[in-house]
Amino acid sequence: MCSFLVYTKENIKKEDFEKSLEKIKYRGPDMSKIIIEDGMWGFNRLTIMGLDSSGMQPFLNGKSKVVCNGEIYGFRKIKEDLEKKDYKFISDSDCEILLPLLKEMGTDMFRFLDSEFACVLYDGTDFLAARDPIGIRAMFYGYSKISHDIMFASEAKALIDLCYEVYPFPPGYYYYKGKFVCYNDPIKVMQNKDEMPEILKNIHDKLTMGIKKRLDSDAPLGFLLSGGLDSSLVCSIASKILKKPIRTFAIGMKTDAIDLKYAKEVADYIGSDHTEVIISKEDVLASLEEVIYHLESFDITTIRASIGMYLLCKWIHEHTDIKVLLTGEVSDELFGYKYTDYAPSAKEFQKEAEKRIKELYMYDVLRADRCISGCSLEGRVPFADLDFVHYVMSIDPKKKMNTYGKGKYLLRAAFEGDYLPKDILYREKAAFSDAVGHSLVNYLKEYAETKYSDLEFKEKCKLYKEPKPFTKESLLYREIFEKYYPNHDSWIVDYWMPNKNWEGCNVNDPSARVLANYGDSGK
Repeated sequence: MCSFLVYTKENIKKEDFEKSLEKIKYRGPDMSKIIIEDGMWGFNRLTIMGLDSSGMQPFLNGKSKVVCNGEIYGFRKIKEDLEKKDYKFISDSDCEILLPLLKEMGTDMFRFLDSEFACVLYDGTDFLAARDPIGIRAMFYGYSKISHDIMFASEAKALIDLCYEVYPFPPGYYYYKGKFVCYNDPIKVMQNKDEMPEILKNIHDKLTMGIKKRLDSDAPLGFLLSGGLDSSLVCSIASKILKKPIRTFAIGMKTDAIDLKYAKEVADYIGSDHTEVIISKEDVLASLEEVIYHLESFDITTIRASIGMYLLCKWIHEHTDIKVLLTGEVSDELFGYKYTDYAPSAKEFQKEAEKRIKELYMYDVLRADRCISGCSLEGRVPFADLDFVHYVMSIDPKKKMNTYGKGKYLLRAAFEGDYLPKDILYREKAAFSDAVGHSLVNYLKEYAETKYSDLEFKEKCKLYKEPKPFTKESLLYREIFEKYYPNHDSWIVDYWMPNKNWEGCNVNDPSARVLANYGDSGK
């Protein structure tokens, strides 16, 4: 990851600007730079593509400037085409192509990009900012306390001292001349008429390609392997493409690490260089405040799932040379959760998938971004590949519903063969926070119970607007959030929960463990 802070004016003290940029330096600890010219531009770099100093941003071209936290897939071919038009490049960085592309294509560039990105550009006259359609890369904007002019940053914490209001930058939008414009809505697709053989082939081929393009890195690669279907498929496919052992990492609690045995089974099957990281109750509780600070969220399931992921990424950062991690997020939103087995109709199933995709930037991909970037690493998310997302969203939802006696059947069936052991390929899903060990969530709940009496809980909940805390655990998270980000609860529109309007889903805990159909999941 990298990070940036850009202000469209120059009326903030440099030391105040520098202090705010420093808050997000962990995203890019390798190099830092501030330019004050046509605004204030700050950048922290994590070197991934083009490892020498020539890849440092902002990139300049006359009066034009750009900072970008992103990976632009297929950039080498684009660069070759631009060089034929006499564009000169000074680095091997993928992001250097953005200024020439802007000159050639204008704002159509964003629709053209195959990328996970957040960026700010200056075209010599006006400022332009944009974020990828899924929201894989974090981005916020705010209006300065001094003159109410707009500014942009990779994380909200870099803006809160400089701005009164801070907002998530909407995924799939660009900002230009004072307006936000949607350039790509990933849920707006035409339903295809493909039948099962073609569907399975397309799922297979498009996911494989999504993984292949994310293996391009000048820095060392690693893989998060939980032992669940999604991360296991990413690891297996990648190992086949690379034709060499990959480095995989799994995490579990000392007492009841549910998924470690499955992760090891996958690692042995694909022949990876595998590492297990074991954590304790003390590790979980000690990391809680740090995790919430990085997340900028008070959502229950996001925090639960982040603790294991953050501690694993922290271990990888401290003990290896790896800088890029591939993960398995976004599969559930596309193919279904345990609770979507209760969807009353295909129309409702599709509607729920659309909602989850639109809100990903507040939940699962936020978790992946902050846990990985918080440890000075870069995350890549193959299931969020736009071509793959568009295709899966276009499949007839009747075919995606669990009418097969097994959730996410289409994904499983698409990779039958020698990718994974059959017991892994058709294993019941367990939520990541539960699979690290049921004790992880239990410890958090028990700790929260010790913090408040019943009366204190009831009175303190009254202090907050919607979404209000509704358990002692949620109150604990909200209070830690407010310590760092007071009055910014609008960043999260609601707690991530199953659809309570569906029969069987009106529950008061986001864990799939509370659903009647959980069955053998997480065993």
